[in-house]
This record gives sequence, structure tokens and C-alpha cells, in this order.
Amino acid sequence: MMNGKKLYRSTAKRKLAGVCGGLEEFTGVDATLWRLFFILLALPGGLPGVIPYLIMWLIVPEKSDTANATPEKE
Repeated sequence: MMNGKKLYRSTAKRKLAGVCGGLEEFTGVDATLWRLFFILLALPGGLPGVIPYLIMWLIVPEKSDTANATPEKE
């Protein structure tokens, strides 16, 4: 079932590229848990955790603050 959410890389909750922060906003699972997930995948040789992260960094668009901002009143 589609809930109308879109996956974006976070600009507010980022450590490196915002992938884990974006996953947190999309799924509701804390970004720290996503970071641990990618680190655990990277332990057995690196590629199982690094490749998906890099692909998401390249493919998932960054959330633009201007698209969601409300106009300021003077």
C-alpha cells in the first residue's frame, strides 16, 4: 500500500550523505539503527554494506528545503 511518502536524502539528519537520515524519515526507524545496519553489512568484507549505501547516495535525490518551505510573511 502506498502512503504518499517519498524517499529523500536528509539535509538535517546527515552524517555523510543523508541516506540514513532519509531512511529514518521514510520508515520511522531511527537513523542510528540504519547506520548500524550499514556498518554491520560492511564488516564481512565491506562491499555488502558500502555498495548499497553508495547506490542510494547516487540515486536518491536530496530533500530540497525550498520545495517544502512556507513563504515568510513580512
